[in-house]
Amino acid sequence: MSNSAPQEPITVSIVRRVAPDRAKEAAAWARAGQELMSARPGYLGSGWVRPQAGSPLWHMLYRFADDQSLDAWERSTERQWWVDSAVGIVEHDRSERRTGIEGWFDEPSTVTVEQPAQTAAVVPPRWKQMVSIFIVFFPLSLVAQSTLTPLLAAWPLPLRVLATVTVMMPLMTYLLLPAATRALRPWLQRPSTRSPR
Repeated sequence: MSNSAPQEPITVSIVRRVAPDRAKEAAAWARAGQELMSARPGYLGSGWVRPQAGSPLWHMLYRFADDQSLDAWERSTERQWWVDSAVGIVEHDRSERRTGIEGWFDEPSTVTVEQPAQTAAVVPPRWKQMVSIFIVFFPLSLVAQSTLTPLLAAWPLPLRVLATVTVMMPLMTYLLLPAATRALRPWLQRPSTRSPR
């Protein structure tokens, strides 16, 4: 069954626990995983971060072009071997898949980058997030106000606002924001040339 809708890149976020005295072994294990993934079709990048030096929690991220290439990696014998090789060193805590706006705008508040891949996705600064949301929200709000206000003029204000939000939020979340992040991806991913404050 073919799907005509364009596929979005998928970011997998995994939290793993590593005993502080096994950090060097875990880093070598994570680099081996990056090497294996980088040879797979659809691989876009990977890396890992820790909330602070000495933390047992490692936030591991990897990104594939679509569901098919990600599923092929996750079902591969290489991945199974790689995961099995971490027994006694790394303990799996939780994982989630992110697409569209979720994959862009989530980031730990403070991180130490251990080994970012050169192709790993760049989290856009807040002002770029604001601009990409504004580009969608402003025209959608204008259309909603011009079409719904005449129809709902007799309704009390709270019900008018509720009806407008009920129409706008699914359109923004599932259709317009994902389309905007795809269209703006080169700009959103462009690394900042300014040094962080």
